[in-house]
Amino acid sequence: MNSLQLQENLKKYTRIEECPIRNVLSRFSSKWAMLILCVLSENEATRFNIISKAIPDISPKVLTETLKALEADGLVKRKLYAEIPPRVEYSLTEVGQSLIPILNNLIKWALDNSAYMSKHRKK
Repeated sequence: MNSLQLQENLKKYTRIEECPIRNVLSRFSSKWAMLILCVLSENEATRFNIISKAIPDISPKVLTETLKALEADGLVKRKLYAEIPPRVEYSLTEVGQSLIPILNNLIKWALDNSAYMSKHRKK
């Protein structure tokens, strides 16, 4: 790679706010975000406790923080019902739904290649 190509790559990939792949990866780098999106994709509206039961090893605090982050990114919407006790449901936005086929492809790739990767992983 010549120095001009290297400089262009540095411009493209070093600033999170300007690099599309880093921007996306920074949002999904937690081990929970993609799992939560997959759970929400299976239902039109899902309550907090259902998500928590579907992913039993996530703490309530981390689930809350991750849902807030996904909501802030416009991937998840939160609907609060004026009831006593209050009822809150989470669902995917249209943009969140557009991500599901990509996640399904990633899941398929992982299933197809997990044995290969395990075999080649250094122990």
